[in-house]
Amino acid sequence: MGSVAKKGLQHYLLQLQRHPLRTQMITAGVLSAVSDIAAQKLSGIQKLQLKRLLLKVIFGSAYLGPLSHYFHILLDKIFKGKKDPKTVAKKVVLEQLTISPWNNLMFMIYYGLVIEGRPWIHTKSKIRKEFPTVIYASWTFRPVVGWVNHQYVPLQFRVIVQGVFACFWGIFLNLRAKSLAPAKP
Repeated sequence: MGSVAKKGLQHYLLQLQRHPLRTQMITAGVLSAVSDIAAQKLSGIQKLQLKRLLLKVIFGSAYLGPLSHYFHILLDKIFKGKKDPKTVAKKVVLEQLTISPWNNLMFMIYYGLVIEGRPWIHTKSKIRKEFPTVIYASWTFRPVVGWVNHQYVPLQFRVIVQGVFACFWGIFLNLRAKSLAPAKP
């Protein structure tokens, strides 16, 4: 079995080198699927909701993968690939003040409008109520992930590392969104 895993990893790394955006999009979709399956099971859903799962895969592949890919490239260009503590701190602060709130907001909008099919007025109300709590929770653990990612992880692997941690964050957001969902009108 070890040789199968080793060959799989080698193939993945080759694809990451040859087709970084496509590979990161697929990876983000797979991690979104894992996150949603875990969230569905943890929230007590007995039968897997395939439509919801597909919508999460689309969000991960079409939005999170490309945005993360280009954002990390942009950060590396802005800071010229430096990894000294002061530069890493600046990257983390910039990430936490820009893309982190944006991604949380986009997830909440997507979840409310697309996944739950709620009207904008209900989605907006829920965002107004819950966004500060979500951001606060995000800022309690995401900066540590960002620091490790920017300090120790090579550029081509940052989206993957971020995606693995985002998988756990996605479980939290899914469970939070589900527990706060009012009955459908």
